[in-house]
Amino acid sequence: MSADDVVSDDRLKAAEHFIEEEEGATSRFGGRLDLLITTLLVVMSLFHLYAAAAIVPTTVLRPVHVGFVLLLIYLIFPATARLRNRLMWYDVLLGLLGVATIVYILVGGDDFWDRSTLPDNWDVAFGIAFVLLVLEACRRTTGWIMPFVVVLFAAYAFAGPILPGQWTHRGYDISSMVGVMYMSLEGIFGTAIDVSATLIIMFTIFGAFLQHSGAGKFFLDFSFALLGGKRSGAGRTVVLSSFLLGGPSGSGVATTVTIGTVAWPMLRRAHYDADSAGGLLAAGGLGAIISPPVLGAAAFLIAEFLKISYLDVLLMASIPTCLYYLSLFLMVELDAKKFSSDGPAMDVRSGPTALQLAAKFWFHFLSLIAIVGFMVYGFSPLMSVFWATVTAFVVSFFSRETAMWPPKLIAALADGSRQALNVAATCAAAGVIVGVVGKTGLGLKFSSIVIDYAGGNLLLTAIYTSLIVWVIGLAVPVTASYIICAVIAAPALTKLGVPDYAAHMFIFYYAVLSEVSPPTALSPFAAAAITGGDPYKTTMQSWKYTLPAFLLPFVFVLDPAGAGLLLKPPAGVSWWEVAWIVATASAGIAALACGAQNWALLRCRWWERFAFIVAGLLLVYPSAWADAVGLSLIALALLMQWLRRSPGSLSPGSA
Repeated sequence: MSADDVVSDDRLKAAEHFIEEEEGATSRFGGRLDLLITTLLVVMSLFHLYAAAAIVPTTVLRPVHVGFVLLLIYLIFPATARLRNRLMWYDVLLGLLGVATIVYILVGGDDFWDRSTLPDNWDVAFGIAFVLLVLEACRRTTGWIMPFVVVLFAAYAFAGPILPGQWTHRGYDISSMVGVMYMSLEGIFGTAIDVSATLIIMFTIFGAFLQHSGAGKFFLDFSFALLGGKRSGAGRTVVLSSFLLGGPSGSGVATTVTIGTVAWPMLRRAHYDADSAGGLLAAGGLGAIISPPVLGAAAFLIAEFLKISYLDVLLMASIPTCLYYLSLFLMVELDAKKFSSDGPAMDVRSGPTALQLAAKFWFHFLSLIAIVGFMVYGFSPLMSVFWATVTAFVVSFFSRETAMWPPKLIAALADGSRQALNVAATCAAAGVIVGVVGKTGLGLKFSSIVIDYAGGNLLLTAIYTSLIVWVIGLAVPVTASYIICAVIAAPALTKLGVPDYAAHMFIFYYAVLSEVSPPTALSPFAAAAITGGDPYKTTMQSWKYTLPAFLLPFVFVLDPAGAGLLLKPPAGVSWWEVAWIVATASAGIAALACGAQNWALLRCRWWERFAFIVAGLLLVYPSAWADAVGLSLIALALLMQWLRRSPGSLSPGSA
């Protein structure tokens, strides 16, 4: 293997830095301390597996979950990067104090929850300590911005009487806020932590089982073997492997880095420049967060906020996910045309064929099939992922190479809990925001202000909402930005007649898109670290590849038929109308791909590129006149390219 086929250790370390930006820097210890932490992580996973299969009261499950999270964060995540791999005395003290605040709840029993309207002095003292510990845990795992946002919302709750105009409310003191945040199921122990303590951690355990059973490596190798034999094989491989590997993981940055370390040498041999390759890798990583069966942590919250089944969320995401990957496949096909002049065609396959891999490791697909199959059969999402995890464990023994004997099993259980810590801390901190919004009525106030600024116009309201979600997403993780915007921005859309599920999916997609937006574009920055490209040029390339994803959510909200893309058409909308929306959206995505790549049958002239982009934008807007004009522009641009094409005009491989 040549040096060109391997990503250097320095670049890998640089890329892993961006994973830490998203998931927090962690300490690694040896000896007895490592054994202790591993034991705690395994016990946490076993507890949640037990809770999934048995009945654990909500008032026990949520506090115990947070107790594990606080203790482990203070043991694993250092206060500052320079203290990495050093356990300080105050880390132990803070971790034990976090446990103490939970023990105080459990010992208090029902009486504790009944005092939420009139907390005593001990309740207030433990409550203040608990909230501060949650904020510090969130800071250690996600940085300063999220705790700062939480503090701003808390300040809003206290300052209500002195605020101007529409922002005013009666205000709340520390005692009443402790009652909500610490002593009820409406604050920190509210919806977000409920989802974290059930679905999120179970899916991270499931993902860890897939990884340690060798399923993740199989999905990557299978994609390379299946699609690596054509000129566009390099790009196709990135797209397919992102879906197979990213879907179970639900992490955009981790997917980008994992695939990038293997795919960058292949993309380079296919004549991709560093920035274009990085943009494609980041776009593939983004697909990990919007792809079933996981969709990232925010998808579980959608189900909880809307009081619908998680299977319904998966179904709603299915067509948008297909359209997103359709866009990426079109992009890489056009890449093959653009880059074909830089060198001969190449075959990027090596090693076993896809058929050979499937024959040997076919059982890995059973785990992915099982999780959806159980839900379709009628199992709850929690029980579905529980039995899918059991399935992954059992089928691992179909091969000696993948068998999860105790060392692998322990590692999977430990990693399952470890990977849930940063999301759980974010959910706990976001619970303060949800509690404040519910207590003060901020969501209704904010939506009224947005609608007033938009003059009651749905398109302007949707644009303002997307900008709000986008800006908030630049500062905080995807899960947090979804939670914040779901409670303050979604009401603006629903007030104007948008179905609640369409409003929440709109917000979800724009929260996800912040992953490729500077200054916190972690996925493109990680990809640039691997390829050696310019971070900001790579980000711009990722925008090109993800352009349809920025526009498609508008289809959900601008027309009743558009909600049909989520497979939940409102009353009065036929499935024929839904089919037409899907067809026009697909045509619009194809047009945008041609415009973004400046290539269709051959390189576009400026006005052809302009026609493709305008057509794509028009076809995103669901109306008869927009569809007619958009399709006409596509036809005209393609006709003109066909007429000026000669037999030698097409690049090799463009057929």
